[in-house]
Amino acid sequence: MINILLVDDHELVRTGIRRILEDVRGMKVIGEEESGEAAFQFCRSNEPDIVLMDMNMPGIGGIEATKKISRYCPDVKVIILTMYAEDPFPTKVMQNGAQGFLAKTTSPDDLVNAIKQVNVGQRFISAEIAQQMALSQFNGVDSDKPFDALSERELQIMMMITKGEKVQDIATQLNLSSKTVNSYRYRMFEKLNICNDVELTHLAIRHGMLDMEKL
Repeated sequence: MINILLVDDHELVRTGIRRILEDVRGMKVIGEEESGEAAFQFCRSNEPDIVLMDMNMPGIGGIEATKKISRYCPDVKVIILTMYAEDPFPTKVMQNGAQGFLAKTTSPDDLVNAIKQVNVGQRFISAEIAQQMALSQFNGVDSDKPFDALSERELQIMMMITKGEKVQDIATQLNLSSKTVNSYRYRMFEKLNICNDVELTHLAIRHGMLDMEKL
């Protein structure tokens, strides 16, 4: 039996995935969580085989949660299931311990196949995303993909800023000082050649970096 944890801050999404997996022999959803912190604590206590993890959630988010699970719960395998299919997100999450990466537009068959492959120790990336990641290795960072220049932490803070979260709230959630968060902000502005949070949000929308349903 493959024991699965669903992690997404939208109950409707979790319900849809649960219904898909209920019909699959040999798979069982043993828990649901709404945040990266809660997912990490669940894994420490229950050790599911597979975590289906959304990337953009309140708090530490999917990238940081995946890194912590990979470090402290090495037997738990994480599959990212997200609307953020554009690089650099796939590359970042795979570098931080995820064993699979799927777009939320994936088919139920692909989702089931991903769970089965990751459970036996293989990696799984949707074919179109894998091709995109391969090509990005040759293309490098250019003006068409400005967010490639951001670090993992900068991407995380970018996602929180574009959701309208305040600097102090971001600092509290990430266990950083407000000064440190602002340092990351200004470093992002410099790398992206912008001046403020509004420009950051507009740039993220233009490059398809935001899940508009969550704005």
